[in-house]
Amino acid sequence: MTKSNVIKIGLCGFGTVGQGVWKHFARSRAELESRLGVRLEIGAIAVRDLARQRAVKVPARKLTTDPMAIATDPRIGIVCELIGGTTLARKITLAALRAGKIVVSANKALICDHGAEIFATAREHGGHFFFEASVAGGIPIVKALREGLVANRFPQIYGILNGTCNYILTQMEERDEPYENVLSEAKALGYAEADEALDVDGWDAAHKAAVLGWLAHGIWVRPDQMIVEGISRVTPTDFKNAATLGYGIKLLAIINRDFARNELTVRVHPTLLPEGNVIANVNGVYNAISVTGDVVGTTLYIGKGAGQDATSSAVISDITDAVALLRHGKGVHLTSQLALPSDGGVKLAPLERIRCCFYLRLTVQDQSGVLAKVTSVMAKHRVSIASVIQNPSGVKGTASLVLTTHESDEKSMRLTLRQLSRLTSVVDEPLLLRISEFTD
Repeated sequence: MTKSNVIKIGLCGFGTVGQGVWKHFARSRAELESRLGVRLEIGAIAVRDLARQRAVKVPARKLTTDPMAIATDPRIGIVCELIGGTTLARKITLAALRAGKIVVSANKALICDHGAEIFATAREHGGHFFFEASVAGGIPIVKALREGLVANRFPQIYGILNGTCNYILTQMEERDEPYENVLSEAKALGYAEADEALDVDGWDAAHKAAVLGWLAHGIWVRPDQMIVEGISRVTPTDFKNAATLGYGIKLLAIINRDFARNELTVRVHPTLLPEGNVIANVNGVYNAISVTGDVVGTTLYIGKGAGQDATSSAVISDITDAVALLRHGKGVHLTSQLALPSDGGVKLAPLERIRCCFYLRLTVQDQSGVLAKVTSVMAKHRVSIASVIQNPSGVKGTASLVLTTHESDEKSMRLTLRQLSRLTSVVDEPLLLRISEFTD
């Protein structure tokens, strides 16, 4: 393959991203060939339905319904896994790597669930696995962490990793619209899937956080080992309360490493950010990631995190790196031939050492003595109140009680919530949001 004047690429999957790769590859092909010194050809494309009408025109001879044939075809040196899911995608990826091929993937769930197996297979058989498109779309965060910032250790990484949630939260705040209305609109615009749970419940961002955690710290943290909370219970009133306190609200993925204790925290949840924070002002479908290194300090990355163009841009970037590797042996990819990041014996931090300030909203009976009962519960668990906001709840006989706390920990807050939920004067499930200042 490395001596050939033609390098063939196979696309396994031809949905939104696959068609974007075809479209933008065709537009930039001549320039890429000139830069790389080799002819490039998309030799085969695996689809589910040969007869389906698509937004791009492709010669029928290139289409097949057998992605495994592409994965094992010796004439194809680069396999792009764009199917999604973790079952067939895993089989295709492993088959291609066992054949010594390069696999390019945008599949964060696949990496999160099977990354260790994939990278081990690549090393054993001389294959390579490129995955820039799996996290933050067009933002080159993978290369930044493992190439541009390779001299650094990373005490803090945080940011917006899901454009759907960021769009919904932005519209809720700007238009004073409830979550359900904006979600319906996001589905109509194609920003949210028919089944929105993966996005709005935080799991998509958790998969991406797992990838970033491994890149930065060499440890796989499963989503079920993280704190993962979604945005469905955030209301326009919460945005107003946050603004009164000087904050905005974003769904953040947060990865913190305490090097003194050698403990790691990975979490995804709605977070109150100070209004002056740059990421607090990143709106719409954009993603933003702040990376703090112990050598370089803090660097910031902002761009489109999803969609056909952003994701296909990252896929084509990985294809060009793969071609350079095949042709010249340059750009040997970190995940397959270089030493993997060492976990250094890092452990996950216990809940009592995950600390921040908190925002707590309660719907309570509008009667005397309720606030005293609430504060008594919080005091029992050594949670100190910083401020109180009381407003009508919109339901007769009840009030909305919002409290912010001084710094506390996740264990104490969980115990506090559990006991507050048992009070007869608390008439709805409490809402707990974190407040983060992020001193860079």
